[in-house]
Amino acid sequence: MAASDRAWRALLEELYGLAPRGIQPGLDRVHAALAALGDPHRAFEVAHVAGTNGKGSVAAMIAHGIVDRRVGLYTSPHLHSLTERFRVDGAPVARERVIDTWAEVKDRLAPIPLTFFETVTVLAFEIFRREGVELVVLETGLGGRLDATNVFERPRVTVITRIALDHQAWLGDDLASIAAEKAGILRAGVPCVVGAQEPAADAVIEARAAQLGAPLIRPRFDGPGHALHVRSAPYTSPLLSLALEGDHQRENAAVAVGALWMLEDQGVRVDPARAARVDWPGRLERRASRPDVLFDVAHNPNGAATLAAYLRAHPGVGPFVLVFGAMRDKAWGEMLARLRPEVSHVVLTAAALGRSEDPHRMAEPGDHVEPDVVAAVEHARRLALPDGLVVVSGSAFVVAAARAFVLGIESDPPIAM
Repeated sequence: MAASDRAWRALLEELYGLAPRGIQPGLDRVHAALAALGDPHRAFEVAHVAGTNGKGSVAAMIAHGIVDRRVGLYTSPHLHSLTERFRVDGAPVARERVIDTWAEVKDRLAPIPLTFFETVTVLAFEIFRREGVELVVLETGLGGRLDATNVFERPRVTVITRIALDHQAWLGDDLASIAAEKAGILRAGVPCVVGAQEPAADAVIEARAAQLGAPLIRPRFDGPGHALHVRSAPYTSPLLSLALEGDHQRENAAVAVGALWMLEDQGVRVDPARAARVDWPGRLERRASRPDVLFDVAHNPNGAATLAAYLRAHPGVGPFVLVFGAMRDKAWGEMLARLRPEVSHVVLTAAALGRSEDPHRMAEPGDHVEPDVVAAVEHARRLALPDGLVVVSGSAFVVAAARAFVLGIESDPPIAM
């Protein structure tokens, strides 16, 4: 093993070793860590994105649509490499940058009992400072109000994508409670671009925005097929052609373009057409194979419903075979209830993580269980031949394992945070 590979494995062991600290919402530890590093987050401006579904796609679109700044993009989780969480001008930073930065900061962070996600967030801010990034598009990890990313006094713009039930153990059991956590990223006087919401969630966002005096922007969109015009007075976009599949990406694109217009109002040069062309893997991503494979990281009932609608709208020649695995804390029963009517066969599996649900517990008569993801994909391929489609979903970690196998990608070990 090369020295760089050994150094990378050592870094992953150290960071992954923080996983037993779990999820601990709160900002005191992050503020202390940032202070220990000389507040690297003050070196750049921020566009802050929260929501339940679509926030990764929206963040990627916003970052891709900024054309006159050195742009950072922070997202989670990663599919194949930790470096995917730290992107500069569209590309993951080099392993060496992460290794060197971690080596220089870890002793200063050691006295602070940071969680894995808090540590990686602080590390990201230091990496972006060293990379000379001018504006970072920042995706929240969990919620918003107490998320490790919520340390900026005045972002350029905030964004809330569609809110749905997810992470109820930390965010609350109803849409209003979850919306209150997401709306914690709003700031006084800072414009907030909001995607379509259920009334219960929308009322909470409206009330918080009114309390703070934060303008709410609600872009509208229309247009034929997989293209759209976005409208938000005084702006109207040209007809935008989307690279990402699915009708829901029209809504995501409208939100992203609305955020870009708010940045343009503040002197940032943007290109909505470029934003619409972003490539973001694992989102209704169809790959030519024998047979083809569709990867989608839907991991809650709302996401599963979106995937089901896409399958209904795109009937195939051969059978649709679902490869599905989920985390124990997810509403996998509701997800499967939405997906089963759209597929001919179900193959249940599990990512190599302690949080994964036992696929035998999810099985119904007629389902096939293959605990290993690779074996599950191979079995699904046999069922789908010659003209069917293998659909992999239920968890980003199942998608990552399957995608690595199908595309021959070397991956870091998974971590469910």
